[in-house]
Order: sequence, then C-alpha cells, then structure tokens
Amino acid sequence: MAEIAKKPVQITETVLRDAHQSLIATRMTTDEMIPIVDKMDKIGYRAVECWGGATFDAALRFLHEDPWDRLRKFKDGFKNTKLQMLFRGQNILGYKPYPDDVVEYFVQKSIANGIDIIRIFDCLNDLRNLETAVKATKKEGGEAQIAFSYTLGKAYSLDYWVKAAKDVEEMGADSICIKDMAGLLLPYTTAELVTALKEGTSLPIELHTHYTSGEASMAYMKAAEAGADILDCAMSPFALGTSQPATEVMVAAFKGTPYDTGLDLDALAEIADYFRPLREKYLENGLMNPKNLGVNIKTLQYQVPGGMLSNLTSQLANMNAEDKFYDVLEEVPRVREDMGEPPLVTPSSQIVGTQAVMNVLTGERYKVVPQETKDLFLGRYGKTTLPVNPEIQKKVIGDETPITCRPADLLEPGLPKFEEAVAPYKKQDEDVLTYALFPEVALDYFKYRDAQDTGVDVKSADLENKAYPV
Repeated sequence: MAEIAKKPVQITETVLRDAHQSLIATRMTTDEMIPIVDKMDKIGYRAVECWGGATFDAALRFLHEDPWDRLRKFKDGFKNTKLQMLFRGQNILGYKPYPDDVVEYFVQKSIANGIDIIRIFDCLNDLRNLETAVKATKKEGGEAQIAFSYTLGKAYSLDYWVKAAKDVEEMGADSICIKDMAGLLLPYTTAELVTALKEGTSLPIELHTHYTSGEASMAYMKAAEAGADILDCAMSPFALGTSQPATEVMVAAFKGTPYDTGLDLDALAEIADYFRPLREKYLENGLMNPKNLGVNIKTLQYQVPGGMLSNLTSQLANMNAEDKFYDVLEEVPRVREDMGEPPLVTPSSQIVGTQAVMNVLTGERYKVVPQETKDLFLGRYGKTTLPVNPEIQKKVIGDETPITCRPADLLEPGLPKFEEAVAPYKKQDEDVLTYALFPEVALDYFKYRDAQDTGVDVKSADLENKAYPV
C-alpha cells in the first residue's frame, strides 16, 4: 500500500442547501440568505452548495420564490467562490426519469445561471442514469462530480465501490463524492473506503455525511487521514442532528495539522453569529424539530436518512398514527430488501418509506401499493443492485413485464410539449424547465407571479410545518 500523502483538506459549505433542507425542510428564504453571502464569499471554501436537491420544489411550493432568481442572486454575490448544486441524475430535481432533452437543457440553464459544480447521483447507483447529465455538464464547461449513494448491504463491498469509481472516471467525471445521506459511515470503515478509492482512481474524493448516528466528525477525521480531498460541512447553527458536522468544529480540529483547512475561525464565527437568530426563529415556529437534532444510533440499523426520518414523522402525524413510528422504522429494512437493497435517497427513500407506512397501517404487507412502488418493481427507475424479491414483485406488478433498458430510452423528447403548455405563462426560458419538473406547482407559482406583477395583494406563502424530502 502506497503511503498516504498528508495534505490540507478543503471544505464545501452546505448551510445554504443541505443543512436547512435536513433541519427545517428547506424553508430558509432567499432574503434570509443573501445578506451573508458577501462574508461567505471571502472565506475560501472549495465551494458553496446552494441549489438543487429539494430547494427547487420547496422554493416554488412553500415560499413562492423563483429558484432561478435565487440562483442568479447567489451568482451576483459569490464572486470568488464556486457554486455547487445537487442533481438527481435522470430525475433532475424531480422524482421520476425525464427525457434526455430535458436533462440536457436543465444542465445548460443551471450553468448559464451560475452553477459551477454539478453533483450528480442516482437513487439506485445505476450509472446509466448519470451519463446524460455528465456529458451535458462537460459540454457546458461545468465540473461534473459523481456522487455514490452510500449504503450497506450484501452487495456493497469495497470492490463494488472501487469498480464504480473506475467506471465513472471513464465516464468523464471530474471528482467523486461519497454521499452518505443516512450517516452510516463509521470512522474506520471510512478510512478503508477512502483509501480504496484513492488507490483505485486518480479523481479527487469528497465526503458527504450526516450527523444522524453521531459518527460523522470522527468519520471526517479518518477520511482526512486516509487522503480525502474535500469534506462537506455546515455552519454550526444549522449543523449536527440530521445535518452535517459543523464547519467551525472541523476547521478547529485540523488547525495546525497537515490537514489544516487554512480557513479563518474568526471570520467563520461572524457567519455563525448571522445564522444563530435564524436557528432560534425556526425552533420557535416549529420547523426545526428537536427530534432531528439529537443522535440516533438506530440509524445504523434502519438506514433511514434524516430527511426521510422527518418525512415519516410528518406522514404518521397526518394520519394520527405517530404511535406506529418505530413499527414503520422496523418495516423499512424489510421493504428495502424486497426492493433489491436500494440506497435510501430521493426518490427511493420516499418509495420505501411510504410503502413501509402502508404495510404497517393496513396490517398486510403490499395490500396497498402506490404507483411509485410498482414502477420500481417494473424497472422504471433503473436497475437495482440486487434482484428484487420475485414473490413480492409478482404480487405488486401482476403479469406486467419489467423493463431492462435504461428507463430514459423509452421516453420521447419532452421539451416541445412543455414549451407549448407553458406558453401562456412564460416570462423566461427557464419557466419551461420549472413546468417540466413540477407542472401543478409551477402553474400555481406562475399565477402568483402574475398577480404580484399586476399589483394584486397576494398573501405570503404558506410556511406551515410540512416535512419535505431530501
């Protein structure tokens, strides 16, 4: 084994995207973010993750904001720092596969409006679902980072991850992210994984995890020692719990060592001071649920990511079935095994979670089956790492024949019909993409926008406490 070079680690800041997505259901507004951008721009982050994931849908649905306008404001403010987004492969920022022409146009407009780095992942780690987005990102001059949705199970050996790394390097990826959305990585497992990836590929390695199980900071320490290049962190007021390790804590931990980030703790403290009152605001209005702020070592048993956890809490509350919470958590691994052990990340986490809720509340497994569950068993999201349970598959899809090709190969080009549908409301090219991803939500927003433009008094967006997927 070659000796690992000790070198400074870089920090990607997540407070403007994943941190508030994980802790307050993506409800931080653009107006709350913009005043601190100038100070954040001077820190020296590797990048600021500020867009993608659930921010697009939540901005439209709950905040009545144009996500494209938010991105442009970020680009105006971040003059020295790269902007990064999370992109769900062929699913873009939605919950199903979209035609290639829509994926390509979304990538083009994301980069044109300010994104520098696109982190691309697939909920099943089906690399076929990444190819179009990677090629489009490279064509537009952006950095394409492939994220592996990290999970545990029979198939997920070191050899599995190393082979995947080599495959995406050949695909043209600029870097690799280990996306540990559920906080499953243990410190020494992290060291083994990072070491294997550094030996198996020449690409930079970034680590993304959540504090849900309480292991994240220790995992980051071992990752740095094993040669990881970049770590995802969140400013302390929106760190820990189901979010990431705190930026200032990791910067202080590495200070004076070969892994020193070089970031200024005093400058970071000023940024933390800005976000602290926002934390208090969201605690007081209930959006920041104390249940999501602690440590739950059972995460390692259930493999449930933080956003999925809050979503299940909300689903059960809406059904007056909060007492079934732990029954559902115990059902989740069983459903996941039936479905071929997919990683639990959007949209597979919602599919597994919702099915687990249905199984528990009806008292009979797969008595009620949402369309998304059927689509997964039909192969419409892609290929699962392990084969699905054939008996359950038969019960769910009956005599239908599963597909084996890349799901998007069956889709007709979509932009012409979306352009036609959005024409009465279109005010910018990007509106067609907003509509393509979320037609009903987009139309509601366009009507709201039109009313605002004509001076009609419109009530502010509904900010009630609803959980939202990650």
